[in-house]
Amino acid sequence: MKRILITLLATILLTPSSAFSQSRNRSTRPRTPAKTQAQPVSQVRTAGATRVAEQIKLLTRFIYLLGGVTSGIAQVDEAARRNEASPALVQQNQQSKARVKTSIEGFRESLDKLEIDFRATPELQPYYIKLAGVAAGAATAEEQAANNQFDGAGRTLLNVVARLADVLVVMRQ
Repeated sequence: MKRILITLLATILLTPSSAFSQSRNRSTRPRTPAKTQAQPVSQVRTAGATRVAEQIKLLTRFIYLLGGVTSGIAQVDEAARRNEASPALVQQNQQSKARVKTSIEGFRESLDKLEIDFRATPELQPYYIKLAGVAAGAATAEEQAANNQFDGAGRTLLNVVARLADVLVVMRQ
Protein backbone atom coordinates (compact mmCIF):
# COMPACT_ATOMS: atom_id res chain seq x y z
CA MET A 1 0.00 0.00 0.00
CA LYS A 2 2.93 2.28 0.83
CA ARG A 3 4.38 1.58 -2.56
CA ILE A 4 1.22 2.69 -4.33
CA LEU A 5 1.01 5.80 -2.19
CA ILE A 6 4.65 6.70 -2.86
CA THR A 7 4.26 6.08 -6.61
CA LEU A 8 1.12 8.18 -6.72
CA LEU A 9 2.78 10.98 -4.75
CA ALA A 10 5.86 10.88 -6.98
CA THR A 11 3.68 11.00 -10.10
CA ILE A 12 1.80 14.02 -8.81
CA LEU A 13 5.01 15.85 -7.91
CA LEU A 14 6.72 15.07 -11.20
CA THR A 15 3.76 16.01 -13.39
CA PRO A 16 3.88 19.67 -14.44
CA SER A 17 1.51 21.80 -12.45
CA SER A 18 0.17 23.40 -15.61
CA ALA A 19 -1.53 20.16 -16.49
CA PHE A 20 -3.81 20.58 -13.52
CA SER A 21 -4.32 24.30 -13.83
CA GLN A 22 -7.36 25.63 -15.54
CA SER A 23 -6.64 27.46 -18.74
CA ARG A 24 -8.83 29.10 -21.31
CA ASN A 25 -9.02 27.89 -24.86
CA ARG A 26 -7.14 30.05 -27.26
CA SER A 27 -8.39 30.43 -30.78
CA THR A 28 -5.98 30.54 -33.67
CA ARG A 29 -8.00 33.04 -35.68
CA PRO A 30 -6.70 36.55 -35.71
CA ARG A 31 -8.87 39.03 -33.93
CA THR A 32 -10.28 41.91 -35.86
CA PRO A 33 -10.52 45.21 -34.08
CA ALA A 34 -14.01 46.06 -32.95
CA LYS A 35 -15.79 48.75 -34.88
CA THR A 36 -16.45 50.79 -31.81
CA GLN A 37 -14.84 53.90 -33.21
CA ALA A 38 -17.40 55.68 -35.30
CA GLN A 39 -16.32 57.66 -38.32
CA PRO A 40 -16.47 61.38 -37.86
CA VAL A 41 -19.79 62.90 -38.86
CA SER A 42 -18.19 64.99 -41.59
CA GLN A 43 -16.74 61.90 -43.31
CA VAL A 44 -20.08 60.09 -43.22
CA ARG A 45 -21.88 63.18 -44.51
CA THR A 46 -19.34 63.60 -47.32
CA ALA A 47 -19.71 59.95 -48.31
CA GLY A 48 -23.51 60.31 -48.31
CA ALA A 49 -23.34 63.50 -50.39
CA THR A 50 -21.01 61.75 -52.83
CA ARG A 51 -23.53 58.93 -53.27
CA VAL A 52 -26.34 61.44 -53.88
CA ALA A 53 -24.18 63.31 -56.41
CA GLU A 54 -23.37 60.04 -58.19
CA GLN A 55 -27.09 59.27 -58.50
CA ILE A 56 -27.69 62.73 -59.94
CA LYS A 57 -24.95 62.21 -62.53
CA LEU A 58 -26.25 58.80 -63.57
CA LEU A 59 -29.86 59.94 -63.74
CA THR A 60 -29.14 63.08 -65.77
CA ARG A 61 -27.02 61.13 -68.24
CA PHE A 62 -29.83 58.57 -68.56
CA ILE A 63 -32.50 61.25 -69.01
CA TYR A 64 -30.41 62.90 -71.73
CA LEU A 65 -30.16 59.61 -73.61
CA LEU A 66 -33.80 58.78 -72.90
CA GLY A 67 -34.94 61.82 -74.88
CA GLY A 68 -33.43 60.48 -78.10
CA VAL A 69 -34.56 56.93 -77.45
CA THR A 70 -38.09 58.07 -76.65
CA SER A 71 -38.44 59.96 -79.90
CA GLY A 72 -37.12 56.94 -81.82
CA ILE A 73 -39.55 54.63 -80.03
CA ALA A 74 -42.45 56.96 -80.77
CA GLN A 75 -41.53 57.12 -84.48
CA VAL A 76 -41.30 53.34 -84.80
CA ASP A 77 -44.57 52.88 -82.89
CA GLU A 78 -46.28 55.32 -85.27
CA ALA A 79 -44.82 53.54 -88.29
CA ALA A 80 -45.97 50.18 -86.87
CA ARG A 81 -49.52 51.52 -86.48
CA ARG A 82 -49.50 52.45 -90.16
CA ASN A 83 -47.97 49.05 -91.06
CA GLU A 84 -44.90 50.81 -92.48
CA ALA A 85 -42.30 49.31 -90.12
CA SER A 86 -40.44 46.09 -90.80
CA PRO A 87 -40.75 43.24 -88.29
CA ALA A 88 -37.02 43.58 -87.48
CA LEU A 89 -37.48 47.26 -86.69
CA VAL A 90 -40.50 46.51 -84.50
CA GLN A 91 -38.52 43.85 -82.62
CA GLN A 92 -35.58 46.22 -82.14
CA ASN A 93 -38.04 48.80 -80.82
CA GLN A 94 -39.40 46.26 -78.32
CA GLN A 95 -35.85 45.56 -77.14
CA SER A 96 -35.23 49.28 -76.70
CA LYS A 97 -38.38 49.56 -74.61
CA ALA A 98 -37.28 46.62 -72.47
CA ARG A 99 -33.83 48.16 -71.90
CA VAL A 100 -35.40 51.47 -70.85
CA LYS A 101 -37.73 49.68 -68.43
CA THR A 102 -34.83 47.66 -66.97
CA SER A 103 -32.72 50.81 -66.55
CA ILE A 104 -35.49 52.63 -64.72
CA GLU A 105 -36.00 49.60 -62.50
CA GLY A 106 -32.28 49.66 -61.67
CA PHE A 107 -32.51 53.34 -60.74
CA ARG A 108 -35.47 52.64 -58.49
CA GLU A 109 -33.55 49.87 -56.72
CA SER A 110 -30.45 52.01 -56.20
CA LEU A 111 -32.51 54.95 -54.93
CA ASP A 112 -34.37 52.62 -52.58
CA LYS A 113 -31.04 51.40 -51.21
CA LEU A 114 -29.87 55.00 -50.85
CA GLU A 115 -32.99 55.87 -48.83
CA ILE A 116 -32.51 52.83 -46.60
CA ASP A 117 -28.86 53.70 -45.99
CA PHE A 118 -29.73 57.30 -45.08
CA ARG A 119 -32.47 56.13 -42.73
CA ALA A 120 -30.19 53.53 -41.08
CA THR A 121 -27.12 55.76 -40.63
CA PRO A 122 -27.50 58.04 -37.61
CA GLU A 123 -25.28 60.77 -39.09
CA LEU A 124 -27.40 60.89 -42.26
CA GLN A 125 -30.85 60.67 -40.67
CA PRO A 126 -31.38 64.46 -40.62
CA TYR A 127 -31.13 64.46 -44.42
CA TYR A 128 -33.42 61.48 -44.86
CA ILE A 129 -36.48 63.72 -44.55
CA LYS A 130 -35.53 65.51 -47.78
CA LEU A 131 -34.49 62.26 -49.47
CA ALA A 132 -37.60 60.29 -48.57
CA GLY A 133 -39.76 59.70 -51.59
CA VAL A 134 -37.14 59.67 -54.35
CA ALA A 135 -37.47 55.89 -54.68
CA ALA A 136 -41.25 56.31 -54.89
CA GLY A 137 -40.73 58.82 -57.70
CA ALA A 138 -38.55 56.32 -59.52
CA ALA A 139 -41.24 53.66 -58.95
CA THR A 140 -43.77 56.00 -60.56
CA ALA A 141 -41.43 56.43 -63.53
CA GLU A 142 -41.09 52.65 -63.67
CA GLU A 143 -44.88 52.26 -63.83
CA GLN A 144 -45.10 54.91 -66.55
CA ALA A 145 -42.44 53.11 -68.58
CA ALA A 146 -44.30 49.82 -68.11
CA ASN A 147 -47.33 51.57 -69.65
CA ASN A 148 -45.15 52.79 -72.57
CA GLN A 149 -45.31 56.40 -71.32
CA PHE A 150 -41.59 57.01 -71.72
CA ASP A 151 -41.85 60.77 -72.00
CA GLY A 152 -43.79 60.94 -68.74
CA ALA A 153 -41.27 58.62 -67.11
CA GLY A 154 -38.48 60.99 -68.12
CA ARG A 155 -40.34 63.96 -66.64
CA THR A 156 -40.88 62.06 -63.41
CA LEU A 157 -37.17 61.21 -63.26
CA LEU A 158 -36.41 64.93 -63.68
CA ASN A 159 -38.43 65.54 -60.50
CA VAL A 160 -36.37 62.85 -58.78
CA VAL A 161 -33.16 64.61 -59.84
CA ALA A 162 -34.54 67.88 -58.46
CA ARG A 163 -35.24 66.19 -55.10
CA LEU A 164 -31.73 64.76 -55.02
CA ALA A 165 -30.29 68.21 -55.75
CA ASP A 166 -32.34 69.62 -52.85
CA VAL A 167 -30.80 66.98 -50.58
CA LEU A 168 -27.32 68.08 -51.63
CA VAL A 169 -28.17 71.70 -50.86
CA VAL A 170 -29.36 70.78 -47.37
CA MET A 171 -26.29 68.60 -46.77
CA ARG A 172 -23.99 71.48 -47.68
CA GLN A 173 -25.48 73.84 -45.09
